[in-house]
Amino acid sequence: MACANFHYTVQQKKNEPIPPRDDGKVGRPGSIEGKAAQRCLFSGEASTAGGAGFGPQLRSDSVPPHFSRRPAMALCGGVGALALPSELIVHIFSFLSDRDKIRASSVCSRWRECLFYPALWTELKLRVGGGTNGGGCGPEDTPRLEFLMRKFGSFVRGLQLEFAPVDGYLSPLQTIEGRMEAVESDPRFPDRWKEAMVTYLDQVLCVLGNLRNNRNLQKLSIYGDPCLLQDEGILESSHLSQVDQGNKKMKDIQQLFEEILSNSRQLKWLSSGFMLGVVTPCSLAALSNPSANTLEHLSLLDSQLPSLVRTVELERLVHLRSLSLDFCDFTSDMCHLLAHADRTPLHRLSLLLNGTALEAKPLDGTASEDNWKALVRRSDNLRVYLMAVDVSSQDLLRVLKPSLPLERIHLDSYNTLVTDGTIDLISQQYHKTLNHFVLMRDDAGFPDLSVNRNEDPLVLLAWRCVHLTVLIIHGYTMWSHNLVAISRLRGSNLSVLAVSEESIDFDPDQSMYIEGDPVHNLVKEVSLGLGRMWHPSLDASVVLSEPTQHFHREIQRFSEGM
Repeated sequence: MACANFHYTVQQKKNEPIPPRDDGKVGRPGSIEGKAAQRCLFSGEASTAGGAGFGPQLRSDSVPPHFSRRPAMALCGGVGALALPSELIVHIFSFLSDRDKIRASSVCSRWRECLFYPALWTELKLRVGGGTNGGGCGPEDTPRLEFLMRKFGSFVRGLQLEFAPVDGYLSPLQTIEGRMEAVESDPRFPDRWKEAMVTYLDQVLCVLGNLRNNRNLQKLSIYGDPCLLQDEGILESSHLSQVDQGNKKMKDIQQLFEEILSNSRQLKWLSSGFMLGVVTPCSLAALSNPSANTLEHLSLLDSQLPSLVRTVELERLVHLRSLSLDFCDFTSDMCHLLAHADRTPLHRLSLLLNGTALEAKPLDGTASEDNWKALVRRSDNLRVYLMAVDVSSQDLLRVLKPSLPLERIHLDSYNTLVTDGTIDLISQQYHKTLNHFVLMRDDAGFPDLSVNRNEDPLVLLAWRCVHLTVLIIHGYTMWSHNLVAISRLRGSNLSVLAVSEESIDFDPDQSMYIEGDPVHNLVKEVSLGLGRMWHPSLDASVVLSEPTQHFHREIQRFSEGM
């Protein structure tokens, strides 16, 4: 049959019940009403499959006159949607979201077969191990994950995974008085933790086991929730013996990960962040030679003391353009290797500096000022993203070399304080390159960085760093008049200005000369300065996120922008 060029839209009304039938019953996907969707797909009628208004529909403004005058029955019955070739159905499916593809597959068995065409699933993003409210799946959903990975694991080209604890299993407890207590105080904690860990191990095995023979894999990115998986806080890796006798499952996971690397042939992106025991210092040696020649991005981060990325392994990765690792593992020898003329210039470098680990992994031996100069000469487009967690100002001054091409910096702390001198140094040394500045502190106090409420180092940073586009502040006092000054200095170029409401304070000496509500006046002045509507962040969680998770996600954006 002749096909006309037409556009279609997908109309989806969330949380709307399926309309009742004439007999008072409710139609379900796969029922007679659901199968009827294939007959009305191109007639412009609403389909009940997967929710009201679902399905591609013709727009009257895009249908040629001679086509619209034909009877609707010409595309119904045995010569309608059922007569379309599978290739055309797959092409139509390619315009739908993943959720709508799955809903459309409930129309009939043939559409369900078309759902699993490899062309539709070149990239898959999953968040597993958490509850429904957390966006993941619990232990009862492991069979669904197994089905999904059996269908797509052997041919998917890009896979992004985030593992999270089972929803509500490891969250803080709230008492009757409203106080938050540690999760360990819950008498059900041992059982809750064991089930969360069993879920994590089973689902990691499921995912990696179905990827082991995938030779088309080009991007693999996995992240584990450190609240559940890391050797810090309430849990330790030694506790795994309670749910994994003899570490059998963990050894199987490590072996599967190495098999994925050895069987790959065109891997371009490899990222593993805070996956308990999955990556070992020997894992990267398993990477096949074809993938070693194609790999462009490498990110291996963990709290383990041995380095996961060794200089000798980087010698094979001659086309590496983006690298993410622990700052203490970025040695002078590694920096010297990356500056060789026979390698592809490095474009992105993301470094994580954890102050609590500096005693075991000191800064001695890291890249010197001369090493940075040589690397920048070789890679003139190199940009660096640095996250420092609980790092003292003294150690930060050792890390912030003048030749370091810093573009993004995230200073996060629980016990330490960032001084005004550190911020002043950053604004002076990196005023030509810095465009992201994040300053966070998770503590009850809100120290003041300014001198006499006027000489604020953050205002000087906004004035000096002419390319600044993102500024996020929480946990430090931000005076309202300084916030207005920052908005006026950077204007509309400051695309993100996020300051928690509890961090903002008002100078009583200036408030007495201002009429009306000071908060309303602040919102008005900052909005005028930015050239758009602005409000302080009422929810601290918007700006106060888990540091390593934030770092992992920002690495994705930072490196994809090469």
